[in-house]
Amino acid sequence: MTGNPFYLLYEINAPSDLRKLPKEKLEKVCEQLRCFLIDTLSETPGHFGASLGVVELTVALHYVFNTPVDKLVWDVGHQAYGHKILTGRRDQFSTLRQYKGLSGFPTPKESEYDVFGVGHSSTSISAALGMAMANQLNNDPSNVVAVIGDGALSGGMAFEALNNASEKNPNLLIILNDNNMSIDPNVGGLNNYLIKISASETYNRLRNKVWDFLGLFKWFGRKTRRLVSKVGDSTKSFIFKDSNLFEALNIRYFGPVDGHDVEQLVKLLEQLKKIQGPKILHIITKKGKGFHPAETNQTLFHAPGKFDKTTGKQVVSTNGDEPPLYQKVFGETLLELARANDKIVGITPAMLSGSSMSIMNKEMPHRVFDVGISEQHAVTFAAGLAQSGMIPFCNIYSSFSQRAYDQIIHDVALQGLNVVLCLDRGGLVGADGATHHGAYDLAFLNCIPNITIASPMNEQEFRNLLYTAQQNPLGPFVIRYPRGRGTVKDWRTTMERMESATGRTICEGSDVAVLSIGHVGNFVQQAIQISGKAGQVAHYDMRFLKPLDLSLLFDVFSKFKKIITVEDGTTTGGLGTSVLDFLNRNNYSAKVVVMGIPDYFVEHGKPEELYHECGYDAEGIAGAINKLMSETSK
Repeated sequence: MTGNPFYLLYEINAPSDLRKLPKEKLEKVCEQLRCFLIDTLSETPGHFGASLGVVELTVALHYVFNTPVDKLVWDVGHQAYGHKILTGRRDQFSTLRQYKGLSGFPTPKESEYDVFGVGHSSTSISAALGMAMANQLNNDPSNVVAVIGDGALSGGMAFEALNNASEKNPNLLIILNDNNMSIDPNVGGLNNYLIKISASETYNRLRNKVWDFLGLFKWFGRKTRRLVSKVGDSTKSFIFKDSNLFEALNIRYFGPVDGHDVEQLVKLLEQLKKIQGPKILHIITKKGKGFHPAETNQTLFHAPGKFDKTTGKQVVSTNGDEPPLYQKVFGETLLELARANDKIVGITPAMLSGSSMSIMNKEMPHRVFDVGISEQHAVTFAAGLAQSGMIPFCNIYSSFSQRAYDQIIHDVALQGLNVVLCLDRGGLVGADGATHHGAYDLAFLNCIPNITIASPMNEQEFRNLLYTAQQNPLGPFVIRYPRGRGTVKDWRTTMERMESATGRTICEGSDVAVLSIGHVGNFVQQAIQISGKAGQVAHYDMRFLKPLDLSLLFDVFSKFKKIITVEDGTTTGGLGTSVLDFLNRNNYSAKVVVMGIPDYFVEHGKPEELYHECGYDAEGIAGAINKLMSETSK
C-alpha cells in the first residue's frame, strides 16, 4: 500500500488504463476521484457540486465504453470535470479556468475525448443524435452517449431532439442525470414527472422484479425478451395511469437507478450497449455527493469560489467596504420598483439566484417566474405578459440571450411590446470563457428596429435605467450590464427618469474625444489619468447605443478630428460601428479608433487579463490616446 492517497487515480492517464482495472477497484477509483476534485476545486474555483454528483457515472462510462471511439457528449458541460481528469488532463487540472489553462467546459480544441463543445445547456441530445445518424450512414458500429442533467432537459431544444430521435431510430443512449437541480432547484411539469417516477415505491419494486425476470430468461431468445419488455412497459402504464413519456416517443426507458452505485452502473451500461435503437437511462444522483456542505447547500456550492475543504466555509477576500455587485443592485432595485408598481413582474430562465431575482422572489413569489432553462420561452412569455398590460423584467445572461434572438425580434420588437430585457453578464465575464462572454449583444441587438438599448456606467445610472424602463410607452427596452462590482458605494439614491438618446459629458478636452458605453467608461477615466493628458482628452458616456444621442455626436464631430470609441463588446456592429456610420452619413472627416472585443473568440481568464489581451483596459486605452495624439493631423 502506498502513502499516495490517489495511488489508483495516478495510474490512470487515459480511459484505457481505467479499463485494465478489475471492477472491484472502481469504487476506490471513485473515492479518489471525488477527493481529488474536492482538494483541487477548494483552491482552484470552478463548478463544484455538479461534477461531484456524476463521479460514479463518469467512471462507469469510461470503463464500459471505448472512448474516444465511442463518443460522450456532456450536458451541461460543467459536469465534465471528472471526465477531464480521467482523459489525460489530471496534471493540468489545477489550471482549470485560468488564463491559458484548461477550459471549464468540454472543448474539442483541448482533447479528442471532448467530442463536442458544451457551454450552454440542452444541446447534447441534438448533437449526439447527429453523431449517431452519421454512424448509421457510415456503417460505423461505435456508440454515442448523451449525458443530460443539471436541469438541461427542461430546455426546449432537448424536447425537439427527443422527438426527432423517436423518428430516426438511431443507436443512441441518453443518460438522464436527475439531481432535481440546475443552479437553483428545478421547476416545472417535467421535473414533477421525474419525481413521480423516482418516488414511486410500487413502480420501483415491480420494475426490479421484471428486470430480475428478464435476467432469468435472457438465454431464451429475442421473442421472450421482447415479451418481458412489454410486461415492463405495461407495468409503467398501469402505475402511472398514462404511458411513460419517453416510451410514448418510442425511446426505450430504463430506470430510475442509483447513480452512485458504480458497479451496478457498469452492469447496466454493459447490457444497454447491446440494445440497439434509442434508449434512455434515468439515474438518480445527489449534487455535491460526498461533500456534506455541498449536499446540504447545493445552490451555494454550484460554484462556491475558494473554500475550506474541511469545513466548507467560503474563503472571502473582500473587506466589506466595496461597491456592490451589479447583480445585487438589480435585485434590490427591482424589488423597490415592484413595491411601487403592481404591474411589474420578474422572469428568469433558471438564474433566480445568479441574477439576484431571488430577492424579489422572497417577498413576492407570485410575481416572479423561474421558467427553467428556456430562454426562448422566457422572452415570448414576457411578451404575452406585456400584451396583457404587465411590465415584465426578463433577466437573461447576455450569452444565453443569443438563444432567444428570434423571439426578441418577432415576439417583442416587431409588436412594440414593453418588455424590459435585462442582460446580465454583458462583456467579458472571465473564467467561464468563450461560451459565456457577453460579446455580441450590442451588435446583434443594434440592427433591430423599434428597440431601446442602454448600458450604465455605474450603479446610479443602472437604477435610473431600471426606473425609466417601466415607463410606458417606451416599448422594448434593453439594459445591459456586466458581471461583478460597480464603482459607487452609496448607490441607494433617488431614482430619476432618464431621457432616451441622451449621453453625458464626463470631462471636457481639447484634442481627443473618447466615447464609451457601459462600465468600461470607468476604464476611460483611469486611462486619461495614466496618459497624463487630462484637459486634452474629452470623455463622453453615451449611455444609449440605440437611439444614439445625435446632438452629442454632432457636437463631438464639429470639435474633434481624433475620436476613440470604447465598448465591452465586439468591435463589429456595436458603438464603434454606429459612430463610423454617423461619420459617413454626415460627411465628417475624422480619425476614429474603435476599441473593444476583437473579431475572434476570446478564451477564459481573469477579466483584467482578458481586457488587457483585447487592448481596452485602462493601460490599453491610455496607449491609444497617446498614439492618436502623437499623430499629425492630416
